Amino acid sequence: MSIAIMLAGAFLIVLVLWEAFETIIFPRRVTRRMRMTRIFYRVTWRAWKRIVHLMPAGRPSENLLSIYGPLSLIVLLSLWAFTLMLGFGLMHWGAAAISENRESFATTLYYSGTTFFTLGLGDVRPLSTFARLLTVAEAGTGLGFLAIIIGYLPGLNNSFSRREVNISLLDARAGSPPTAAEMLHRHNDEYGMESIRELLHEWERWSAELLESHLSYPVLAYFRSQHDNQSWLAALTSILDTSALVMVGLEGARARQAQLTFAMARHAVVDLCLIFGVTPRWPEPDRLTPAQLTNLRSRLLAAGLIPRTGDEADLKLMELRGMYEPFIFALSTHFRLALPPWVPESAIADNWQASVSTPERGQLRVISSRSRSERHF
Repeated sequence: MSIAIMLAGAFLIVLVLWEAFETIIFPRRVTRRMRMTRIFYRVTWRAWKRIVHLMPAGRPSENLLSIYGPLSLIVLLSLWAFTLMLGFGLMHWGAAAISENRESFATTLYYSGTTFFTLGLGDVRPLSTFARLLTVAEAGTGLGFLAIIIGYLPGLNNSFSRREVNISLLDARAGSPPTAAEMLHRHNDEYGMESIRELLHEWERWSAELLESHLSYPVLAYFRSQHDNQSWLAALTSILDTSALVMVGLEGARARQAQLTFAMARHAVVDLCLIFGVTPRWPEPDRLTPAQLTNLRSRLLAAGLIPRTGDEADLKLMELRGMYEPFIFALSTHFRLALPPWVPESAIADNWQASVSTPERGQLRVISSRSRSERHF
Protein backbone atom coordinates (compact mmCIF):
# COMPACT_ATOMS: atom_id res chain seq x y z
CA MET A 1 0.00 0.00 0.00
CA SER A 2 2.82 2.43 0.84
CA ILE A 3 4.45 1.82 -2.53
CA ALA A 4 1.13 2.40 -4.31
CA ILE A 5 0.64 5.69 -2.44
CA MET A 6 4.15 6.84 -3.35
CA LEU A 7 3.62 5.95 -7.00
CA ALA A 8 0.34 7.89 -7.01
CA GLY A 9 2.15 10.92 -5.57
CA ALA A 10 4.95 10.64 -8.13
CA PHE A 11 2.37 10.41 -10.91
CA LEU A 12 0.67 13.64 -9.77
CA ILE A 13 4.02 15.44 -9.60
CA VAL A 14 5.08 14.34 -13.09
CA LEU A 15 1.60 15.14 -14.47
CA VAL A 16 1.61 18.73 -13.20
CA LEU A 17 5.22 19.44 -14.14
CA TRP A 18 4.59 18.16 -17.67
CA GLU A 19 1.37 20.22 -17.91
CA ALA A 20 3.24 23.34 -16.78
CA PHE A 21 6.01 22.64 -19.29
CA GLU A 22 3.56 22.26 -22.19
CA THR A 23 1.48 25.28 -21.20
CA ILE A 24 4.19 27.77 -20.26
CA ILE A 25 7.51 26.75 -21.80
CA PHE A 26 6.81 24.54 -24.83
CA PRO A 27 6.40 26.92 -27.83
CA ARG A 28 4.54 24.55 -30.18
CA ARG A 29 0.90 23.55 -30.34
CA VAL A 30 0.06 20.56 -28.15
CA THR A 31 -2.21 18.14 -30.01
CA ARG A 32 -2.76 15.71 -27.13
CA ARG A 33 -6.43 15.92 -26.15
CA MET A 34 -6.29 14.29 -22.71
CA ARG A 35 -4.67 17.13 -20.81
CA MET A 36 -5.34 18.46 -17.35
CA THR A 37 -5.36 22.05 -18.61
CA ARG A 38 -7.67 21.30 -21.54
CA ILE A 39 -10.16 19.50 -19.30
CA PHE A 40 -10.01 22.34 -16.76
CA TYR A 41 -10.90 24.99 -19.35
CA ARG A 42 -13.58 22.90 -21.00
CA VAL A 43 -15.37 22.21 -17.73
CA THR A 44 -15.01 25.63 -16.13
CA TRP A 45 -15.82 27.63 -19.29
CA ARG A 46 -19.01 25.66 -19.91
CA ALA A 47 -20.08 26.17 -16.32
CA TRP A 48 -19.20 29.87 -16.48
CA LYS A 49 -21.22 30.35 -19.67
CA ARG A 50 -24.24 28.66 -18.06
CA ILE A 51 -24.04 31.08 -15.15
CA VAL A 52 -23.78 34.05 -17.53
CA HIS A 53 -26.71 32.69 -19.56
CA LEU A 54 -28.93 33.03 -16.48
CA MET A 55 -28.17 36.75 -16.27
CA PRO A 56 -29.85 39.42 -18.40
CA ALA A 57 -27.92 40.42 -21.50
CA GLY A 58 -25.93 43.62 -21.26
CA ARG A 59 -23.06 45.08 -19.28
CA PRO A 60 -23.33 42.78 -16.20
CA SER A 61 -23.06 39.59 -18.26
CA GLU A 62 -20.23 41.04 -20.36
CA ASN A 63 -18.35 42.05 -17.20
CA LEU A 64 -18.74 38.54 -15.82
CA LEU A 65 -17.41 37.05 -19.06
CA SER A 66 -14.41 39.38 -18.93
CA ILE A 67 -13.53 38.14 -15.45
CA TYR A 68 -13.18 34.52 -16.55
CA GLY A 69 -9.85 34.82 -18.39
CA PRO A 70 -7.73 36.30 -15.56
CA LEU A 71 -9.60 34.38 -12.86
CA SER A 72 -9.25 31.03 -14.63
CA LEU A 73 -5.49 31.58 -14.90
CA ILE A 74 -5.20 32.20 -11.16
CA VAL A 75 -7.33 29.15 -10.37
CA LEU A 76 -5.33 26.96 -12.77
CA LEU A 77 -1.99 27.99 -11.25
CA SER A 78 -3.40 27.40 -7.77
CA LEU A 79 -4.66 23.98 -8.85
CA TRP A 80 -1.20 23.09 -10.15
CA ALA A 81 0.43 24.20 -6.90
CA PHE A 82 -2.05 22.26 -4.75
CA THR A 83 -1.64 19.12 -6.88
CA LEU A 84 2.14 19.32 -6.53
CA MET A 85 1.81 19.67 -2.75
CA LEU A 86 -0.62 16.75 -2.72
CA GLY A 87 1.77 14.63 -4.78
CA PHE A 88 4.74 15.31 -2.51
CA GLY A 89 2.50 14.82 0.52
CA LEU A 90 1.50 11.38 -0.72
CA MET A 91 5.17 10.48 -1.23
CA HIS A 92 6.05 11.68 2.28
CA TRP A 93 3.14 9.83 3.80
CA GLY A 94 3.69 6.64 1.82
CA ALA A 95 7.31 6.48 2.88
CA ALA A 96 6.48 7.40 6.52
CA ALA A 97 8.97 10.21 5.92
CA ILE A 98 7.90 12.60 8.62
CA SER A 99 8.82 10.55 11.67
CA GLU A 100 9.33 7.04 12.87
CA ASN A 101 5.61 6.84 13.57
CA ARG A 102 3.57 7.91 10.57
CA GLU A 103 1.80 11.22 11.12
CA SER A 104 -1.74 11.90 9.99
CA PHE A 105 -2.20 12.77 6.34
CA ALA A 106 -3.35 16.29 7.28
CA THR A 107 -0.06 16.88 9.09
CA THR A 108 1.88 15.43 6.17
CA LEU A 109 0.05 17.70 3.73
CA TYR A 110 0.78 20.69 5.98
CA TYR A 111 4.47 19.77 5.99
CA SER A 112 4.42 19.42 2.20
CA GLY A 113 2.86 22.88 1.84
CA THR A 114 5.43 24.59 4.08
CA THR A 115 8.22 22.85 2.17
CA PHE A 116 6.82 23.66 -1.27
CA PHE A 117 6.59 27.37 -0.46
CA THR A 118 10.03 27.19 1.26
CA LEU A 119 8.67 28.50 4.58
CA GLY A 120 10.88 26.22 6.69
CA LEU A 121 8.86 26.58 9.92
CA GLY A 122 10.58 23.61 11.54
CA ASP A 123 7.61 22.42 13.66
CA VAL A 124 7.57 19.18 11.62
CA ARG A 125 10.90 17.75 10.49
CA PRO A 126 12.04 14.91 8.23
CA LEU A 127 13.96 12.21 10.04
CA SER A 128 15.12 9.71 7.44
CA THR A 129 17.66 10.26 4.67
CA PHE A 130 15.01 9.69 2.01
CA ALA A 131 12.73 12.20 3.74
CA ARG A 132 15.46 14.84 3.68
CA LEU A 133 16.18 14.24 -0.01
CA LEU A 134 12.49 14.44 -0.79
CA THR A 135 12.21 17.66 1.20
CA VAL A 136 15.06 19.25 -0.76
CA ALA A 137 13.51 18.10 -4.04
CA GLU A 138 10.13 19.58 -3.10
CA ALA A 139 11.63 22.89 -1.99
CA GLY A 140 13.56 23.14 -5.27
CA THR A 141 10.45 22.27 -7.27
CA GLY A 142 8.41 24.88 -5.44
CA LEU A 143 11.03 27.57 -5.96
CA GLY A 144 11.39 26.70 -9.65
CA PHE A 145 7.62 26.56 -10.11
CA LEU A 146 7.14 30.02 -8.61
CA ALA A 147 10.01 31.42 -10.71
CA ILE A 148 8.47 30.09 -13.91
CA ILE A 149 5.08 31.58 -13.00
CA ILE A 150 6.65 34.96 -12.24
CA GLY A 151 8.39 34.92 -15.62
CA TYR A 152 5.25 33.70 -17.40
CA LEU A 153 2.88 36.49 -16.38
CA PRO A 154 4.84 39.42 -17.92
CA GLY A 155 5.07 37.58 -21.24
CA LEU A 156 1.34 36.94 -21.14
CA ASN A 157 0.58 40.58 -20.38
CA ASN A 158 2.91 41.78 -23.17
CA SER A 159 1.17 39.53 -25.70
CA PHE A 160 -2.20 40.85 -24.58
CA SER A 161 -1.05 44.47 -24.82
CA ARG A 162 0.34 44.02 -28.36
CA ARG A 163 -2.92 42.45 -29.45
CA GLU A 164 -5.04 45.23 -28.00
CA VAL A 165 -2.98 48.11 -29.41
CA ASN A 166 -3.92 47.28 -33.00
CA ILE A 167 -7.52 46.61 -32.03
CA SER A 168 -7.67 50.12 -30.58
CA LEU A 169 -6.07 51.57 -33.71
CA LEU A 170 -8.79 49.94 -35.81
CA ASP A 171 -11.46 51.99 -34.04
CA ALA A 172 -10.90 55.17 -36.08
CA ARG A 173 -10.24 53.23 -39.27
CA ALA A 174 -13.23 50.88 -39.30
CA GLY A 175 -15.70 51.97 -36.64
CA SER A 176 -16.91 50.38 -33.42
CA PRO A 177 -17.48 47.54 -33.98
CA PRO A 178 -15.22 47.41 -37.05
CA THR A 179 -16.89 46.62 -40.37
CA ALA A 180 -15.61 46.11 -43.89
CA ALA A 181 -17.96 48.77 -45.28
CA GLU A 182 -16.67 51.40 -42.84
CA MET A 183 -13.04 50.47 -43.42
CA LEU A 184 -13.35 50.95 -47.18
CA HIS A 185 -15.60 54.00 -46.81
CA ARG A 186 -13.11 55.79 -44.60
CA HIS A 187 -10.29 55.24 -47.09
CA ASN A 188 -11.96 56.78 -50.13
CA ASP A 189 -9.63 59.75 -50.55
CA GLU A 190 -6.94 60.25 -53.18
CA TYR A 191 -4.53 57.86 -51.48
CA GLY A 192 -7.19 55.59 -50.06
CA MET A 193 -6.25 52.41 -51.92
CA GLU A 194 -2.61 52.76 -50.92
CA SER A 195 -3.74 53.25 -47.32
CA ILE A 196 -5.84 50.10 -47.58
CA ARG A 197 -2.82 48.19 -48.88
CA GLU A 198 -0.66 49.41 -45.99
CA LEU A 199 -3.40 48.65 -43.50
CA LEU A 200 -3.84 45.10 -44.77
CA HIS A 201 -0.07 44.64 -44.67
CA GLU A 202 -0.01 45.65 -41.00
CA TRP A 203 -2.87 43.31 -40.23
CA GLU A 204 -1.18 40.44 -42.02
CA ARG A 205 1.57 40.70 -39.41
CA TRP A 206 -0.96 41.19 -36.60
CA SER A 207 -2.75 37.99 -37.67
CA ALA A 208 0.54 36.10 -37.56
CA GLU A 209 1.31 37.49 -34.09
CA LEU A 210 -2.21 36.61 -32.94
CA LEU A 211 -1.79 33.04 -34.15
CA GLU A 212 1.60 32.65 -32.46
CA SER A 213 0.54 34.19 -29.14
CA HIS A 214 -2.77 32.31 -28.90
CA LEU A 215 -1.12 29.00 -29.77
CA SER A 216 1.56 29.59 -27.13
CA TYR A 217 -0.87 31.04 -24.57
CA PRO A 218 -4.40 29.76 -25.35
CA VAL A 219 -5.74 31.46 -22.23
CA LEU A 220 -5.30 34.80 -24.08
CA ALA A 221 -8.34 33.96 -26.20
CA TYR A 222 -10.48 34.30 -23.05
CA PHE A 223 -9.08 37.76 -22.27
CA ARG A 224 -11.58 40.31 -23.57
CA SER A 225 -10.90 43.79 -24.90
CA GLN A 226 -11.36 47.05 -23.03
CA HIS A 227 -14.59 47.94 -24.85
CA ASP A 228 -17.63 45.69 -25.18
CA ASN A 229 -17.94 46.45 -28.91
CA GLN A 230 -14.37 45.37 -29.65
CA SER A 231 -12.66 41.98 -29.60
CA TRP A 232 -9.80 40.14 -31.27
CA LEU A 233 -12.33 38.02 -33.17
CA ALA A 234 -14.30 41.04 -34.42
CA ALA A 235 -11.08 42.68 -35.64
CA LEU A 236 -9.98 39.50 -37.39
CA THR A 237 -13.41 39.11 -38.99
CA SER A 238 -13.49 42.67 -40.34
CA ILE A 239 -10.03 42.20 -41.85
CA LEU A 240 -11.12 38.97 -43.53
CA ASP A 241 -14.28 40.67 -44.85
CA THR A 242 -12.29 43.59 -46.23
CA SER A 243 -9.71 41.31 -47.82
CA ALA A 244 -12.47 39.26 -49.44
CA LEU A 245 -14.09 42.37 -50.95
CA VAL A 246 -10.77 43.59 -52.35
CA MET A 247 -10.01 40.14 -53.75
CA VAL A 248 -13.40 39.96 -55.49
CA GLY A 249 -12.69 43.26 -57.16
CA LEU A 250 -12.46 46.92 -56.21
CA GLU A 251 -11.31 49.47 -58.74
CA GLY A 252 -7.89 50.84 -57.89
CA ALA A 253 -7.21 48.35 -55.11
CA ARG A 254 -4.28 45.95 -55.15
CA ALA A 255 -5.55 42.43 -54.68
CA ARG A 256 -2.14 40.86 -53.98
CA GLN A 257 -1.80 42.25 -50.45
CA ALA A 258 -5.42 41.34 -49.76
CA GLN A 259 -4.66 37.75 -50.76
CA LEU A 260 -1.68 37.58 -48.40
CA THR A 261 -3.63 39.05 -45.49
CA PHE A 262 -6.60 36.78 -46.19
CA ALA A 263 -4.36 33.71 -46.18
CA MET A 264 -2.71 34.62 -42.87
CA ALA A 265 -5.95 35.60 -41.15
CA ARG A 266 -7.72 32.44 -42.32
CA HIS A 267 -4.77 30.37 -41.11
CA ALA A 268 -5.25 31.92 -37.69
CA VAL A 269 -8.98 31.17 -37.39
CA VAL A 270 -8.61 27.60 -38.67
CA ASP A 271 -5.79 26.75 -36.26
CA LEU A 272 -7.64 28.34 -33.34
CA CYS A 273 -10.67 26.19 -34.12
CA LEU A 274 -8.41 23.14 -33.93
CA ILE A 275 -6.88 24.28 -30.65
CA PHE A 276 -10.21 24.82 -28.92
CA GLY A 277 -11.91 21.84 -30.52
CA VAL A 278 -14.88 23.70 -32.03
CA THR A 279 -16.79 22.50 -35.08
CA PRO A 280 -17.09 24.98 -38.00
CA ARG A 281 -20.63 25.73 -39.13
CA TRP A 282 -22.24 28.39 -41.27
CA PRO A 283 -23.43 31.50 -39.39
CA GLU A 284 -27.08 31.66 -38.43
CA PRO A 285 -28.51 34.01 -39.54
CA ASP A 286 -26.45 34.75 -42.64
CA ARG A 287 -24.10 37.68 -42.11
CA LEU A 288 -24.52 38.95 -45.68
CA THR A 289 -27.88 38.42 -47.33
CA PRO A 290 -28.44 39.46 -50.98
CA ALA A 291 -30.21 42.61 -49.77
CA GLN A 292 -27.32 43.47 -47.48
CA LEU A 293 -24.83 42.84 -50.29
CA THR A 294 -26.74 45.28 -52.49
CA ASN A 295 -26.71 47.83 -49.66
CA LEU A 296 -22.98 47.29 -49.16
CA ARG A 297 -22.20 47.95 -52.81
CA SER A 298 -24.46 51.01 -52.78
CA ARG A 299 -22.53 52.46 -49.86
CA LEU A 300 -19.23 51.83 -51.60
CA LEU A 301 -20.49 53.49 -54.78
CA ALA A 302 -21.70 56.47 -52.75
CA ALA A 303 -18.19 56.80 -51.34
CA GLY A 304 -16.67 56.85 -54.82
CA LEU A 305 -15.50 53.24 -54.73
CA ILE A 306 -16.41 50.95 -57.61
CA PRO A 307 -16.85 47.30 -56.59
CA ARG A 308 -17.08 44.47 -59.05
CA THR A 309 -20.63 43.17 -59.55
CA GLY A 310 -22.37 40.35 -61.37
CA ASP A 311 -22.94 36.63 -60.86
CA GLU A 312 -19.25 35.79 -61.12
CA ALA A 313 -18.35 38.32 -58.42
CA ASP A 314 -21.17 37.06 -56.19
CA LEU A 315 -20.00 33.47 -56.61
CA LYS A 316 -16.39 34.34 -55.82
CA LEU A 317 -17.42 36.29 -52.73
CA MET A 318 -19.53 33.39 -51.52
CA GLU A 319 -16.60 31.02 -52.09
CA LEU A 320 -14.25 33.23 -50.08
CA ARG A 321 -16.78 33.62 -47.27
CA GLY A 322 -17.15 29.86 -47.08
CA MET A 323 -13.42 29.59 -46.39
CA TYR A 324 -13.59 31.48 -43.08
CA GLU A 325 -17.12 32.34 -41.90
CA PRO A 326 -17.90 28.84 -40.55
CA PHE A 327 -14.73 29.02 -38.46
CA ILE A 328 -15.30 32.50 -37.07
CA PHE A 329 -18.90 31.63 -36.23
CA ALA A 330 -17.74 28.55 -34.31
CA LEU A 331 -15.21 30.67 -32.39
CA SER A 332 -17.84 33.33 -31.79
CA THR A 333 -20.23 30.78 -30.30
CA HIS A 334 -17.53 29.20 -28.15
CA PHE A 335 -16.18 32.46 -26.69
CA ARG A 336 -19.49 34.34 -26.74
CA LEU A 337 -17.98 37.13 -28.83
CA ALA A 338 -20.27 39.02 -31.18
CA LEU A 339 -19.35 39.03 -34.86
CA PRO A 340 -19.43 42.41 -36.60
CA PRO A 341 -21.80 42.95 -39.53
CA TRP A 342 -20.55 43.71 -43.02
CA VAL A 343 -22.40 47.03 -42.99
CA PRO A 344 -22.92 49.19 -39.86
CA GLU A 345 -26.43 48.64 -38.59
CA SER A 346 -26.94 52.10 -37.13
CA ALA A 347 -25.25 55.46 -36.59
CA ILE A 348 -23.10 54.56 -33.59
CA ALA A 349 -20.28 56.84 -32.50
CA ASP A 350 -16.77 55.42 -32.43
CA ASN A 351 -15.17 54.75 -29.07
CA TRP A 352 -12.74 57.63 -29.52
CA GLN A 353 -15.67 60.03 -29.98
CA ALA A 354 -17.12 59.29 -26.57
CA SER A 355 -16.10 61.99 -24.11
CA VAL A 356 -16.94 63.30 -20.69
CA SER A 357 -18.48 66.73 -20.32
CA THR A 358 -18.02 69.23 -17.51
CA PRO A 359 -19.29 67.76 -14.22
CA GLU A 360 -22.80 68.87 -13.32
CA ARG A 361 -23.77 68.70 -9.64
CA GLY A 362 -21.08 66.16 -8.92
CA GLN A 363 -22.01 63.83 -11.75
CA LEU A 364 -20.25 63.08 -15.05
CA ARG A 365 -22.39 63.09 -18.14
CA VAL A 366 -21.15 61.00 -21.06
CA ILE A 367 -21.78 62.52 -24.46
CA SER A 368 -21.01 61.34 -27.95
CA SER A 369 -20.11 63.54 -30.86
CA ARG A 370 -21.45 63.84 -34.36
CA SER A 371 -23.56 61.32 -36.17
CA ARG A 372 -22.01 58.75 -38.47
CA SER A 373 -23.00 60.70 -41.60
CA GLU A 374 -20.97 63.70 -40.37
CA ARG A 375 -17.81 61.96 -39.28
CA HIS A 376 -16.46 60.01 -42.25
CA PHE A 377 -12.90 60.97 -43.04
